[in-house]
Amino acid sequence: MRANSLAFRLVVGAGMWIAAAIVAGGIVLSAVFRDHVERSFDTQLLVYLDVLVSVTEVDDRGRVVIMRPLGDPRYEQPYSGWYWQISSISGPMLRSRSLWDQALTPDFGLIRDSAATSYRMQGAQSRHLRIVGRDVSIPGIVSSLQFAVTGDRAAIEVEIQNFNTTLVWSLGLFGCGLVLAVFIQVHFGLLPLRRISRALSAIRSGRKSRLAGQFPSEIEPLASEINTLLEHNEEVLERARTHVGNLAHALKTPISILANESESGKGSLAEKVDKQTGIMRRYVDHYLSQARTAASSSVLGARTEVLPVIEDLRRTLKHIHAERSIELEVRGDPGTSFRGERHDLEEMLGNLIDNACKWARARTWITMGMEGADLKIVIEDDGPGLAPEKHGEVFNRGHRLDEATPGSGLGLAIVRDTAGLYGGDIALCESDFGGLKVVLTLPAAEKREAQEAGKESTEEDPVT
Repeated sequence: MRANSLAFRLVVGAGMWIAAAIVAGGIVLSAVFRDHVERSFDTQLLVYLDVLVSVTEVDDRGRVVIMRPLGDPRYEQPYSGWYWQISSISGPMLRSRSLWDQALTPDFGLIRDSAATSYRMQGAQSRHLRIVGRDVSIPGIVSSLQFAVTGDRAAIEVEIQNFNTTLVWSLGLFGCGLVLAVFIQVHFGLLPLRRISRALSAIRSGRKSRLAGQFPSEIEPLASEINTLLEHNEEVLERARTHVGNLAHALKTPISILANESESGKGSLAEKVDKQTGIMRRYVDHYLSQARTAASSSVLGARTEVLPVIEDLRRTLKHIHAERSIELEVRGDPGTSFRGERHDLEEMLGNLIDNACKWARARTWITMGMEGADLKIVIEDDGPGLAPEKHGEVFNRGHRLDEATPGSGLGLAIVRDTAGLYGGDIALCESDFGGLKVVLTLPAAEKREAQEAGKESTEEDPVT
């Protein structure tokens, strides 16, 4: 999952909200539990306070005495944190044995009436205590007395800490589970978009022509608009081809008339007109072909298998060059395909193979194969070859290095321009067989076998 993907943003956004909600919920639950524990602790202390008040009396001499102990041994253990004390305005009167030589210093400002009051305080040996106090009037005593009972907060702090630890682990696991659930939900929720992506890849490579299948109601309009766009693209291409055909007819007819008139005439003017009409016809054919290629190269889904095209050209050229008995050998991977129109591939390979057959002594080799995302077609002959300094000149329109060989001088220029429209290239070099080596690079289409069966054949059987 990439950082700039929609899934990443959805998961991260949901994860942040989940984390914020869990943190806030954890704080609230911890506070509620702490309040509950402290209330329970105060209730326990209040019971001890009521017992202390009930066992306190005034003897015959007017002294305040405790008739019996509270019953909790912690009030007898020195510095246990569990203390009780009875005080007057003048100071402590009675205190538990657990206080030993210490005394409580309750806040008399809080203990003013008969209602019990609880709060925190610091006790002996820096213990953190919870104190419950009450102002009680005893018969026989003029002024009221302050009764106070304390308990060590360590017990409830341990309980609160254990609860918080459990809460953190529980909420943490719960949050991770929620994030995982969001991830799974996002993954399955975006599957239709991945299906559309794969379908568009199949359309681009020529394996499909439309988006097919059932999509969620939210995605269905997108799929419908894409199919409409594909249909519109095909309609535009068809109109372009129709207009190109009309233009070709409109131009070729006057050119043919001029050519016929020049053939019936005599003199230098007729010869010039005949020559120029021939040049005009070749250039019209060339640029109309380029216009058709420019339109077709932008269409999605174009795909042409290379081997059938080469086989068709081989049969045709063997017939054309039958008197020379030129052997054409085809090698390489028969599963390679060109991501483009068949007509354009036929025109490029036809020019290159025909040129190789013209100059070959006895044999021409055609090798096809994949090189990354590119289709490589290599055409070699055993002819006289071409000097390296002449390689650039053969691509000039109308330029011919040998006037004795029939041709218009446009073949290689057409191949270069057509390949360039598809993002390809053409290069010349010396062949190992002595002649010229032409390397044609074009965009490759994905193999049908690899897409349909889920595997790609790596074998390259020679085809002869």
